[in-house]
Amino acid sequence: MTLLFLQNLAPVSSWEYFVVFLLGFGCFLIGWIFSKRSTKRKYKKLLEECESKKAEIINTNYAPSEGVRARKTRERSGKAVDSGNSGVIDTENSPLNFDSFGVADASQKDDLKRIKGVGPFIEEKLNLIGIFTFDQISKFTPEDMQTVTELISFFPGRIERDDWKGQAAVLKKGGDTDFSKRLSSKG
Repeated sequence: MTLLFLQNLAPVSSWEYFVVFLLGFGCFLIGWIFSKRSTKRKYKKLLEECESKKAEIINTNYAPSEGVRARKTRERSGKAVDSGNSGVIDTENSPLNFDSFGVADASQKDDLKRIKGVGPFIEEKLNLIGIFTFDQISKFTPEDMQTVTELISFFPGRIERDDWKGQAAVLKKGGDTDFSKRLSSKG
């Protein structure tokens, strides 16, 4: 029975199809506008609540600190800035065990780039943590290697794989490794 009623309401001409389309589109627009207004009100209320909570949480009544200043550690080019301590390393507060491999300073510095795996950047990092000589590297224990890897942010296990300890032992005696020979022939 209801199907017969719907058949009588079905549009027949193109004009009637257009009117049905306009009615449907109008209903869609009205629903869309009301939903937009409703969600806008809802989120506006939530935003106001968040802003009021933020004002309660954030306390901006801090007095500026006196005497605390940032230190410049690098130039814009990335080059390290000399801090004025002329290569003096604080061995007492360092995580490295200087008792096991010895203490050295910049005046005793070896060319650590002759060790395979140590470039200018890594050499600079090693110098910053107090490692300057082949003798120091040749005395590394596995714990020292792990600590150095963490301090210079180097690839884990790389010191062992490249055998820095063995290369340093040869170089400290005045010998040459395959890598240092190739380096000498290029220069």
